[in-house]
Amino acid sequence: MPGLLWVPAAAALALVVLPVVGLVARSDLAELPSEVTSPGALAALRLSVATALVSTGLCLLLGGPLAVVLARSRVPGVRLLRAVVLLPLVLPPVVGGLALLYLLGRNGLLGSHLPGPRIPYTTAAVVVAQTFVAMPFLVVGLEGALRTAGERYEAVAATLGARPWTVFRRVTVPLVLPALGSGLVLSFARALGEFGATITFAGSLEGVTRTLPLEVYLLAETDVDGAVALSLLLVVLAVLVIAVARPRALEGVR
Repeated sequence: MPGLLWVPAAAALALVVLPVVGLVARSDLAELPSEVTSPGALAALRLSVATALVSTGLCLLLGGPLAVVLARSRVPGVRLLRAVVLLPLVLPPVVGGLALLYLLGRNGLLGSHLPGPRIPYTTAAVVVAQTFVAMPFLVVGLEGALRTAGERYEAVAATLGARPWTVFRRVTVPLVLPALGSGLVLSFARALGEFGATITFAGSLEGVTRTLPLEVYLLAETDVDGAVALSLLLVVLAVLVIAVARPRALEGVR
């Protein structure tokens, strides 16, 4: 490895680490426990974790099959479909929230025809917004793993008489389990930290739609110490999710 690469690598690491160090330096460690255990913080934390778990489940249920279709399908227009699926990765989250609002809102394209309670400004809206921004992380990782693995094992299983569903369950899924695990972890972390689409599509109702990032945003205007404490809590949660839950998969170790 060229030694010169250490210079930009160190700069990149500093860009990631130093802001967190700044948060720690700004925080009052003595007041940290009381700040993160306040009723508002605990309610926001419970809502964030619960909705992120549901969103991650939806990413698996919907994004997993989508990744297989993108990787294995030969129908025309797959490249365009892939670009559309990856759109939430490059769209500002606020734009995504507005798009959801004008699709599922009271006067939206689909929302005006849906029976029953409206979706926006409910806990369900939080789940939809989180799934919208988090699912591409699973799709990208899983599709890449499927393409890297190739189709030779599946082809051999098919020539031996295995049905398509049996090939998928016994061959395809085990091949991409590490990528599936890392994709789910990243989707959960992204859903846990979602802000822009959530506040636009779901609002900020305490106990209903006010997740931990929204609580941080509100506290930043009235209680800076509380906002810093909850920001550190989010940092710790993100580190635990990524570094502890699936460290081997994220590092590419098989």
